[in-house]
Amino acid sequence: MPVSSGFCYVFPMDKDQIYSDSLANIADFSFDAQVADVFTDMIERSVPGYRAIITMIETLTEHYAQPSSNLYDLGCSLGASTLSMRRGMAVDDCRIISVDNSDAMVKRCRKAMDRDLRDTPVEVVCDDIRNVEIDNASVVVLNFTLQFIPPEERLRLLEKIYQGMCLGGVLILSEKVVFPDEHLNGLLRDIHHDFKRAHGYSDLEVSQKRSALENVLIPETTATHRERLAQAGFASVDVWFQCFNFMSMLAVK
Repeated sequence: MPVSSGFCYVFPMDKDQIYSDSLANIADFSFDAQVADVFTDMIERSVPGYRAIITMIETLTEHYAQPSSNLYDLGCSLGASTLSMRRGMAVDDCRIISVDNSDAMVKRCRKAMDRDLRDTPVEVVCDDIRNVEIDNASVVVLNFTLQFIPPEERLRLLEKIYQGMCLGGVLILSEKVVFPDEHLNGLLRDIHHDFKRAHGYSDLEVSQKRSALENVLIPETTATHRERLAQAGFASVDVWFQCFNFMSMLAVK
């Protein structure tokens, strides 16, 4: 399992070719076994700044994790954020709870945790993150996860997270975003597509994946995220990272 500074490929980089052939019917995107097999390659080539965010989760964990608390990776997929939190653990008696509703992702995540030799215990749960109770949490990660939750249910989830967090705890929220200015929104969307092409995706792959995600991934503006986090109770909220139309926010209780 290759490792680079601050970032761990939880599985070998099988190439994403899911949308390389023309499809007569494009089904809604889902995190099934086919996606799980190529997920590391897919997200590296699709999300600008992803590696930087994963790397910095280690640093943020070192800063915010409190002794005898829980840490949550909600929508953990293969466990990259979980492993980053594990690497950043600098206090005692903590536990990480990693949750994903994809059985294929959870199986691979558990294998990745078994291969990792660090001491912090990790519980990998196959469930909808909306069903999971948040308790005594000092660090919570929603890494490109909230965008797959129906917009009308997002506030309720964030309120539950806030209520289950320790004072001084942090929520790390990473999302694809849209912009109210139509020119800027179109420009950054086009730049994102150029990013994908530069990383080997064809026009056909870009177009077909966009169609697959259209009804599944619902992005919002940064202002909407900021307002919702404040409504949930977070007093300190701001963007700490942005690359094109992808950003990550810190919300501190």
